[in-house]
Amino acid sequence: MRIAVIGTGSAGRALADGFRRIGHDVVVGTRDPEATAQREEWAGSDLTLVTFGEAGTDADLVVNATGGLVSLDALAEVDLEGKVLVDVSNPLDFSAGFPPTLTVKDTDSLAEQIQRAHPEARVVKSLNTVNGAVMVDPARLAEATTIFIAGDDPLAREAVRELLVELGWVDIVEFPTLDAARGLEMWLPLWVRLMANLGTADFNLRLVR
Repeated sequence: MRIAVIGTGSAGRALADGFRRIGHDVVVGTRDPEATAQREEWAGSDLTLVTFGEAGTDADLVVNATGGLVSLDALAEVDLEGKVLVDVSNPLDFSAGFPPTLTVKDTDSLAEQIQRAHPEARVVKSLNTVNGAVMVDPARLAEATTIFIAGDDPLAREAVRELLVELGWVDIVEFPTLDAARGLEMWLPLWVRLMANLGTADFNLRLVR
């Protein structure tokens, strides 16, 4: 499967490397491929960097790994016609310092905003409740933990579930509507405080039922 990862931060890089490791053809979308290639954290990488406009052209699945504040602008340039879009971003606003606030919550979500902006796409919220390293390697944690999927389209959810299983996720909880993304995104204010308290981003929750 050809996967386009939109975003070149730590999550985007981890996802691109992770998807290629499990056998997928990966391109990474960025506003300026030449500038991105010159960044220290991308030195030595042989991942294919392309513009946002080029990234979605031949992709079977698109992953939004941009910062939540710029997601809508970045995705406006991507061809999403008929494609599954996995949204791993969070609407975090650090402009007032730490801890961040959410730019949208309760009655809406960033995932729903993306879906409204791109009705031709099939948006699924997933992987936004863990850091990049755990996204692609859940076994790095000492015990099995839980990951979530939320989306309106059942076939899109199934495609994302299969991808999560390939990455090593076992306990996958699925929500049949995209509005469940509101709760998944609202987990982040607690997540960032836990990160500060624990001194690491390598953690996750396990749903016991």
